[in-house]
Amino acid sequence: MARSLLHSIAIACSAASLALAISPGFPYGSEKVRGVNLGGWLVLEPWITPSLFDNTGNDAIVDEYTFCQYQDTSVAQSTLEAHWASWITESDFEAIAAAGLNHVRLPIGYWAFEVGPGEPYISGQLPYLQKAVTWAGNHGLKVIVDLHGAPGSQNGFDNSGQRMDYPTWHSNSTNVARTDAILKTIADMFKDNPTVVPIIAPLNEPAGFDGSDVLSVIKQYWRDSYGNIRYPYGSSQQSNTLVLIHDAFQPLSYWDGFLTPSDNGAQGVAMDTHIYQMFTDAGNAMSDDDHIQSACAQKSSLAGFDLWLIVGEWTPAMTDCAKYLNGRGIGSRYDGTYPGSTAVGSCTGLTGSASTFSSSFKTFLRKMWEAQAIAFESAGAGWVQWTWKAENADEWTYQAGLQYGWIPQNPEGYEYPGICD
Repeated sequence: MARSLLHSIAIACSAASLALAISPGFPYGSEKVRGVNLGGWLVLEPWITPSLFDNTGNDAIVDEYTFCQYQDTSVAQSTLEAHWASWITESDFEAIAAAGLNHVRLPIGYWAFEVGPGEPYISGQLPYLQKAVTWAGNHGLKVIVDLHGAPGSQNGFDNSGQRMDYPTWHSNSTNVARTDAILKTIADMFKDNPTVVPIIAPLNEPAGFDGSDVLSVIKQYWRDSYGNIRYPYGSSQQSNTLVLIHDAFQPLSYWDGFLTPSDNGAQGVAMDTHIYQMFTDAGNAMSDDDHIQSACAQKSSLAGFDLWLIVGEWTPAMTDCAKYLNGRGIGSRYDGTYPGSTAVGSCTGLTGSASTFSSSFKTFLRKMWEAQAIAFESAGAGWVQWTWKAENADEWTYQAGLQYGWIPQNPEGYEYPGICD
């Protein structure tokens, strides 16, 4: 009992000192983060924009790296430029603000800042990052600038820019040094604009599940990132920019005490955790009620952590049915087309256009949305849904949810406020 009380006091004290030490452009800890990701814009993802990949006519093009590598450079460049100019515009920021949201998380790859010898990436994303910040400012939104892909890939996922069997970012010190330099560039870009860019996320989803070799590198990278973001002026002067580190797929308990005020006086750090239920066979096989119960259980599993905790990715979708969700050319666990999986049922009516969704499915999406939003706000500092829009996976998108009614027009407009009671 005494230890529990002391732990509670320590958490309260660290939260209080955190609040005093940094003045970001949003009252984290007292007002909830409610946001949406701008996925598939400045970093391509095959499942978000399958047409860009299908139109190449080349099955070997599975990520942005091969998109630039395996087709004529001028074709790839013109396609990318047309995509950047049209996928997200200021009207999207206007709609996001009108939906009562206060944050957007904007993934960007390292190649927007620097392309190394032999790397096929095409740059040109930075003007759109700057436009996004301007548009966010115009509509009262806050931007989380999220470094989503690092040299050598930090996780081997296509959303890192380069899909591979085993990531190589952590095993090459040059990769890490390049990432540090790019993060310094990002911190310098926004160090004097905490009103619109109050948070920088140094790296999305590093593959901690690959073991201690990755975790030792990522822990040092988080510490270096803290210095680069919080002290960007080349002096003892601190920025008001929050550092949003990711849990590297480890339990939150793994990070207890890490970059807290008791850890060498660290201040201005938040933790990002991503919560999905469909990337395992067991998750796909769960009943609707089991999915809801699992979401509600996050109220207790996320509670009491010693940093501000933001669920930076989640979705009302509970299957992996969306085309290319597991990668271009890779099927779904839900319908048994994923290698080694056992089919749960047909994906028909569970993905694609919401015009094909039954009323009962849309009701389930509403319950899943509310259960998660309630749990994440109860236990943490808020949430950022993945993702704002997709070509053909409405069950994942905030935009379609608003249009078809499973996401409320105001994020506090619950129909099932007691769903987790």
